[in-house]
Amino acid sequence: MNCIILDDEPLAREAIEMLINQNDDLDLIGSFNSPEAVTNFIERNTVELIFLDIQMPGISGIEFSRTIPKETFVIFTTAYSEFATESYEVYAIDYLIKPVKLERFQKAVEKVRTYSKLFKADYADNNIEQVADTFFFVKAERRIFKVYFDNILFIQGLKDYVVMHTDNQKLITAINIKTIYDQLPKNMFVRVSKSYIINVKYIDSVDNNTVYIGTNEIPIGSIYKDFFFSEFVTKKIVNR
Repeated sequence: MNCIILDDEPLAREAIEMLINQNDDLDLIGSFNSPEAVTNFIERNTVELIFLDIQMPGISGIEFSRTIPKETFVIFTTAYSEFATESYEVYAIDYLIKPVKLERFQKAVEKVRTYSKLFKADYADNNIEQVADTFFFVKAERRIFKVYFDNILFIQGLKDYVVMHTDNQKLITAINIKTIYDQLPKNMFVRVSKSYIINVKYIDSVDNNTVYIGTNEIPIGSIYKDFFFSEFVTKKIVNR
């Protein structure tokens, strides 16, 4: 997978490059210290993945990510954990806190690898065929799947698509996250960020910024936080 690095700090670029070199699936084709250089490079080359620093002079990584091709996956890198939830507002695949540990790096790359395989499949005709009270039929992978709401762990939005995560499969569908949220039962599902809808049944724990479902860490967006905690955390605890 062709990848590049954008970070204004030389030591940070070197650190990510070392991690990339330990991953046989990644091919580093460029390392840059300015967004302008990356823009020119992407116009002439195919870039599948970018490791993108959030805090840079002039333009932030969040702002710059909105200008890159939608086919390019983004993993944000930052020294400040408070930027993590903001990174998902622009449909990033993952974020890494500096200094980045190899295990955490590999986990992020594996996520990109999984999604890349899904997107390389013939997904243009994937959609929701029919909605019932407890399930819907999803057309994906040239088949029609019956997906019970109760079996959905969470749903992630990636620009014009959503990925539905159940306990045994991932299904990609050509629908935006708002449209699918409108079709889900609101007593079971809540939107916790621009990129994520969760099934409250599967929440293992929460902290101020994150929902934990199994091994998945799902960020809570700032504009969704008050509703989520008041309606699905505080009231549930009080009513027990």
